[in-house]
Amino acid sequence: MSYQIITLPAYRAVGLKWEGTFSEIVPHLKNIIQQVQDRADELENRVNPTIQLGLSYHVIDNGFTHYAVYEVSEEQEIPEGMIEISVPEWTYVKTTHNKGEDIQKTYTDLHHWLVDSDYTAYREAGVDYSDPYMPIKHEHYPVDQDPNDPHFDIYIPIVKK
Repeated sequence: MSYQIITLPAYRAVGLKWEGTFSEIVPHLKNIIQQVQDRADELENRVNPTIQLGLSYHVIDNGFTHYAVYEVSEEQEIPEGMIEISVPEWTYVKTTHNKGEDIQKTYTDLHHWLVDSDYTAYREAGVDYSDPYMPIKHEHYPVDQDPNDPHFDIYIPIVKK
């Protein structure tokens, strides 16, 4: 695995929000992700139409809040039933999960890299996270990926230890 330290500027994203436990992921979360993909044309001001974002925040016990969104420009209005999220400028460790690989192993390797690095996962002040290791996970999915054998980029906000 290769890891890269990058800073992404703040951005605005619009899509759908899902909150639930790990046991509720199938089929609920997959349905939300598909709904956003199906409604992508309503987001006329997508910054990168070929990349759907999955922004996960581990703020509930045994689960998380997930935003299935697209990055959009300031001109984008929020379509009915959708929500907006603002992501601040953060420094991330970036890695790629490749087709044919085990997603759990990708995240385990990333966790080991974090433990051995000069960085730790960023935590927003005053927020109680349920995942002590990677409380915020951002995934960037190519819209043409195979959902049964996905490939995607992983971005974990980090700070120096």
